[in-house]
Amino acid sequence: MKTDSIFYQMFQAFPGIFFELIGQPSSNGNGYTFQSVEIKEVAKRIDGIFVPSGRSRQPIYFVEVQFQRDDIFYYRFFTEIFLYLGQNKPNRDWRAVAVFSRRSIDREVPIEYQRLLLSQQVQWVYLDELEEAGNQSVGLGMVQLVVEDEDTAQAQVRQLIQKAQQELEDEAVRQKILELIETILVYKFPRVSRQEIEAMFGLSDLKQTRVYQEAKEEGKLEAVPRFLKLGLTLEQIAEGLELDIEAVRKIAQEQSDKRID
Repeated sequence: MKTDSIFYQMFQAFPGIFFELIGQPSSNGNGYTFQSVEIKEVAKRIDGIFVPSGRSRQPIYFVEVQFQRDDIFYYRFFTEIFLYLGQNKPNRDWRAVAVFSRRSIDREVPIEYQRLLLSQQVQWVYLDELEEAGNQSVGLGMVQLVVEDEDTAQAQVRQLIQKAQQELEDEAVRQKILELIETILVYKFPRVSRQEIEAMFGLSDLKQTRVYQEAKEEGKLEAVPRFLKLGLTLEQIAEGLELDIEAVRKIAQEQSDKRID
């Protein structure tokens, strides 16, 4: 699994994490949606863009996550940004944020773009220089886990889970955090099975709890209407999602009633 995929999932589920990374209140994320955008003319895709919701005049944030040295990183990044601006003409201010795993892989901004730095439209985040885990929010703790040494990852995971249980009241949010932590660990330990990872980090015990199972079941139920639209039978949906046929039938009836209304 690529790191940009992990960050896409984190930023999409919890936009506030990005704003914490750039030194702003996590609540700023409430006014944004995060999306990956393809540049049509060159068939390239920007890692992610934070687009302000509604009629907000907040700036657009272009985000690129880089975990390997790339001598043409800034040429590519700024080209994608200006192509997007030219194609979409958003008529608003913008910011560029480069997220590096460590400072040592960052290359000097080419002279062609250095005047942009005077406008403070470009900002950098170096994940290896984030504050110590004990002082971080849950969101920043997950980001830190991506670059955490494997021998210290276990302690970090336990600390994250404990913090999430203590600080987050919404059970659905806590379960989403758990899923993202597991996704990060699968990336960090590619030779270890998902079942082994759950056992190593104590995730398997959490997944047996009633609230987790209920949240998982609820997520499956939300997928039923989409499969109904695809024309699958109730039996196929129940079997594919491992749901009770009566639960699927109930949702199908509710969808039918809505169409009649």
